[in-house]
Amino acid sequence: MIKTAEPPGPHQGPGPFARGTLGRRLVLRVVALVAGVAIALGVITTLATRQLLLGTLDEQLRDVAGMLRPGPSNSLGDPGGQPDGTMYVVLDQDGAFVDGQVLSGRKTHRLSAQIGDALSGIPAGPPRSVTVPKFGSYRIVGLEVTIVPGGRGTLVVGVPADEVDSTLAQLIIVEAGLALLATGGAFLVARPLIERSLRPLNRVAGVAQQVSQFRLDRGDVAVEVRVSDADADPTSEVGRVGQALNHLLANVDGALAARQASETRVRRFVADASHELRNPLAAIRGYAELTRRDRDQLEPDTSYALDRIDAEAGRMSVLVEDLLLLARLDDRPELDLKPTDLSELVINAVSDARVAGPDHQWELDLPPEPVQAEVDHHRVHQVLVNLLANARTHTPAGSTVLTRLTEADDKITIMVRDDGPGVPPDIVDHVFERFTRAEASRARAAGAAKGASTGLGLAIVAAVVEAHHGTVSVASRPGLTEFTVTLPKGPSPNAR
Repeated sequence: MIKTAEPPGPHQGPGPFARGTLGRRLVLRVVALVAGVAIALGVITTLATRQLLLGTLDEQLRDVAGMLRPGPSNSLGDPGGQPDGTMYVVLDQDGAFVDGQVLSGRKTHRLSAQIGDALSGIPAGPPRSVTVPKFGSYRIVGLEVTIVPGGRGTLVVGVPADEVDSTLAQLIIVEAGLALLATGGAFLVARPLIERSLRPLNRVAGVAQQVSQFRLDRGDVAVEVRVSDADADPTSEVGRVGQALNHLLANVDGALAARQASETRVRRFVADASHELRNPLAAIRGYAELTRRDRDQLEPDTSYALDRIDAEAGRMSVLVEDLLLLARLDDRPELDLKPTDLSELVINAVSDARVAGPDHQWELDLPPEPVQAEVDHHRVHQVLVNLLANARTHTPAGSTVLTRLTEADDKITIMVRDDGPGVPPDIVDHVFERFTRAEASRARAAGAAKGASTGLGLAIVAAVVEAHHGTVSVASRPGLTEFTVTLPKGPSPNAR
């Protein structure tokens, strides 16, 4: 049954505005855009207002300048009736200060030579802004005039520009406040809008994340999760992504079903073939043994051939039994879980290995108290036998093999370590796969002398451990190879 995925929970992924998320970037970009537009509008408004105010002030400045000319002795007349703070300065043809007045409180006051000198050298031309000592900001204009005696000079007229500066300052404050309000408003509005707009994308991402956590490498796996129809509408960009993901999941589901069907057929064939081969192999070995009873009447070559037939039939019987066991473990592993003394189990397995490999050094490391666990006694013993046989077969004579049993909380750990040449790096990640062999290392010659490996021992170890819901791993380098098996002390709730 195909079902749509639930919305991702709080621990399934980052929040909608976590660092690096699309939602966070969109909110920041929207806020930055609004802030940039607000600042640009404020700058343009301020410049336009300043230009407008200065234009008005320049018109006033020209009107004031046209009302006054220097009188006899290069002195200025009474500039009454002009704006308070209006300033007049007469400069000679060299630009030196001649006379100056400022209107203050409807009365004129002579300017000191120090202030006049600050305005000296100003040529005739368009209005400009200056700062006059003790008087502040002014807008001034220079006009060519005739001064006594018959020379040319410059009349500098200025009006206060403090109101313009004050108005612009107030305008900038207002614009800054409005920009802050616009930015904050954009954040408050954009955050929920973007979050709501990204919900379909987050749901699609949740489906992808949920599927990514499935174990698809083995077993009967069905990818039943799909993106909802609302999030797979091809009229939107997110919908097209959701639709494509649904097509992908459907293809994966079909491929997994085909793979599982193929694996099931192969396992059934292996199981059936292994079962059917047991009787012919038993017959071959029986007839070989029967013929060998008359060994004295046989030719040496015939006797040798019968020995080889019996040996190879025995080896093939072991291979058939291993294949049949793996087929059963793949299909439906049935474990006889009983309280078992693992300490005794390890001692017995190492004792058997010592008899089988007297040219090796066998060491034991056990806790002071017996370790009890609810496992399948026969299968766990088989795991130990295979690990010890692997160490014996793939290490040269004189190698040390250590078996350690430890207990921690609800876990049991069995470690088998040897000081042989190590597992080749190119197969260390595949040692638990079927028919994997270290052909060129770990004392192949020793292995050949003791009987060629079927390549199924470690695969059986992995299958038995997995049936117990435990784990098995290997770490290897030249001079040290360590297999570690971890089993639960009690039966797993999912144990079959």
